[in-house]
Amino acid sequence: MKKLYEGITAKPKLVIIIFIIFAVFSALIRGFVEVNYDINDYLPDDSKSTVSIDVMNKEFDGGIPNARVMIKDVTVAKALEYKDKIADIEGVSSVTWLDDSIDINQPLEVMDAEVVETYYKDNTALFSVTIEEEHIIDAVSKIRDIIGNDNAMEGSAVSTAVATESTVSEIYKIAIIAVIFVLAVLILNTLSWAEPVIILIGLGIAILINMGSNVIFGEISFVSNAAGAILQLAVSLDYYVFLLHRFEESRKDFSNPRDAMVDALCKSTSSILSSGLTTVIGFAALCLMRFRIGPDLGMVLAKGVAISLISVFVFMPNFILLVYKIIDKTRHRPFVPKFERFGRFVSKVMVPFVCVFAVVIVPSFMASNANDYYYGSAHIFNEKTKLGSDTALIEQVFGMSDTYVLMVPNGDNVKIKELSDELKKLPQVTNILSYVDTVGEEIPEEYIDDDTLSMLVSDNYSRMVISLDTDYEGEDTFELVEKIRNTAESFYKDGYYLAGNGVSTYDLMKTVTSDMMKVNLIAIAAVFIVLLFTMKSITLPIILVIGIETAIWLNLSIPYFNGSTIFYIAYLIISSIQLGATVDYAILFTDRYMEFRQKMPKKQAVISVISSCTLSVLTSGSALTVVGFLLGHFSTHGLLAQLGFFIGRGTLFSLAIVMFVLPGLLFLLDGVIGKTTKNIDFYSNR
Repeated sequence: MKKLYEGITAKPKLVIIIFIIFAVFSALIRGFVEVNYDINDYLPDDSKSTVSIDVMNKEFDGGIPNARVMIKDVTVAKALEYKDKIADIEGVSSVTWLDDSIDINQPLEVMDAEVVETYYKDNTALFSVTIEEEHIIDAVSKIRDIIGNDNAMEGSAVSTAVATESTVSEIYKIAIIAVIFVLAVLILNTLSWAEPVIILIGLGIAILINMGSNVIFGEISFVSNAAGAILQLAVSLDYYVFLLHRFEESRKDFSNPRDAMVDALCKSTSSILSSGLTTVIGFAALCLMRFRIGPDLGMVLAKGVAISLISVFVFMPNFILLVYKIIDKTRHRPFVPKFERFGRFVSKVMVPFVCVFAVVIVPSFMASNANDYYYGSAHIFNEKTKLGSDTALIEQVFGMSDTYVLMVPNGDNVKIKELSDELKKLPQVTNILSYVDTVGEEIPEEYIDDDTLSMLVSDNYSRMVISLDTDYEGEDTFELVEKIRNTAESFYKDGYYLAGNGVSTYDLMKTVTSDMMKVNLIAIAAVFIVLLFTMKSITLPIILVIGIETAIWLNLSIPYFNGSTIFYIAYLIISSIQLGATVDYAILFTDRYMEFRQKMPKKQAVISVISSCTLSVLTSGSALTVVGFLLGHFSTHGLLAQLGFFIGRGTLFSLAIVMFVLPGLLFLLDGVIGKTTKNIDFYSNR
């Protein structure tokens, strides 16, 4: 190990130049990384709704309606003018309105009132619009220009466009505030004005390299784009701080700075590497999810932490050796007092805290698994946002609505008509647009114009566009999807395809709930195995994993007691993020306890651990907490906001358990730890 670090620090300037070149190149190519804001795109390729959409795209030109546009105070003639204007926008593949279902040249009063009121009610028109994916942002913007801010639009396409435009500006704002906060924290917690800048430069280079290297994925999710960089900043911060502190300690024993750095690297490798590996594994566990936002975020974060570790062990030692004289010249008095008094306080209250901890484990676990969830994107923007208020306005006039597309084998129009009649018996079905319903099963296809025919019939399939009075998700929606699938299956077995927002959300629900147990168990097992080998103890990994898992359960139990509904994706992701990001604090405390325990009795070891580690843990923990709450506060994207609050609150729970409960567990189980740890010689056992 010593020879390795001597080789790494042999040519500081060359190493620094190489890293700077990589960082600059990464900054230039990061613009080529595309960001996907559509949750449904991350369903597994073999999910029924994904397969159905692929088949539909091959067979038909028009896709599934993905936007609803409502225009108030219009006549039928004026509504038709708006329809034509919207249809002429580049990227709008179809606009469906009343005239596609009935003959509007006849008085509306004699028409089926239920069909009419699906599209036209109280002089208000509601259009179903299909927007091509590659034109969503421009098309939504142009539709808004046509209808004005007094009218309303909603749907998955609108949600994607709003998320794309708002998230970018919000993330820049969050990043700027986070960097300022981290800088302030580092100034308070270091002994030189130069140290915070040096740490941020090292972190900045690692973050830039990670962001640029995302180009290897071609495209990343909006979650990875929003949270990747700031989470890498918060999670990796303590590695840089710890190395710098170790270097300062080693300089007291070595007159040559390079020798001091090699010694610091040798002494800190175990702690930093075990912390880093558990973090990487926690994030990498997300790659086991079938729902592909998990692997997307897992790869981006795991790669980011791995790059940070390389930066800490290769770039930072050389950078510090190049600028250590500046550190010496800019020293200042400590701004934060010693934590010895706090350590004595913890030593007095740690046993009662362990008792409280033991009491809350089971209730927090049960509550964390009893939450109500949103699975899709329907509730991402609340009524405080323009999209949220538009959605509420449309639902107030026309009610909830979704559109499914059912494709069945072409040829037997009588059978298709029977299926259509059967589907119309479902109370949520308000209208069906199909060949047999619009044209009639008796009329041969050669008598129909090509435009109408291409929308309803392909070479292989007949398409039924089903308008439904239902939300995009929820128990009633999921039950409806099952009923439609069962009805179609009774006619065509497996020869049908069903697609739509509600259908995709149903498949999403099935996918992510099956992922939960698998991801959590594998993440816990992997972290446990790493700790088992790095700590050479059977007891310590159990203590650390139970401690952090309880912090996760406490975090996820808050929504249950608040009676609030949470996004299942955030619930799923935070379990791995909190485990990977905050187990570091527990590892640092435990490592130092085992080190001190060989020199002093267990109570004094606890006090020494609190005194020496609290500052480092608070530095990293406060950064992660603030980054989380910033994401939660500034993001209008409900999923990102909720994930942010989970990160901030979860870090606080982890910090509380590490600083008040873990010392008590180490103290009470000291004898067991001594007997179950390899090659350890406690002070009191001599």
